[in-house]
Amino acid sequence: MTPPMLTLVRPAGPVEAPRVEGVVLRPPVAADTAALGRLYFEAYPPGAASASEQEAIEDIALTFEDAYGVLDPRLSRLALVGDRMVGAILVVQRAPWPDTPDCAFVIELFTAPTHRRLGIARLLLSGCSADTVALRVDDDNTAALTLYRRFGFQDG
Repeated sequence: MTPPMLTLVRPAGPVEAPRVEGVVLRPPVAADTAALGRLYFEAYPPGAASASEQEAIEDIALTFEDAYGVLDPRLSRLALVGDRMVGAILVVQRAPWPDTPDCAFVIELFTAPTHRRLGIARLLLSGCSADTVALRVDDDNTAALTLYRRFGFQDG
């Protein structure tokens, strides 16, 4: 049984972006689909986001085809250490689902297991601070809820 999802919203407002040594951010492009899909699959427990690496890659391809809303190039970012992708935030201008707020929407935020707890997720989120943004999270995902609440997200 899938845990209930919470919708959280963060109003626009300044935040201090953490410095994460060696991490460079850049916008994602369609050519990143395979690498981003592999990272997406690696970032979640088996079966949580997708059943296979190929399914994860196909899901990311759908993201670039606007299946989950129009990807916002101002807010979506990849985190890289050297040439290795270690994190990503994918934000659409507005989610296509009727029960979501009318604002930018984080459809994915994930980091490589080897690069967690270094501030990468906070760094990626900080790029959205000038806009009101919303997201969904499992209500039993304590780590994610803690991150989002500390970042100023409130029940939407």
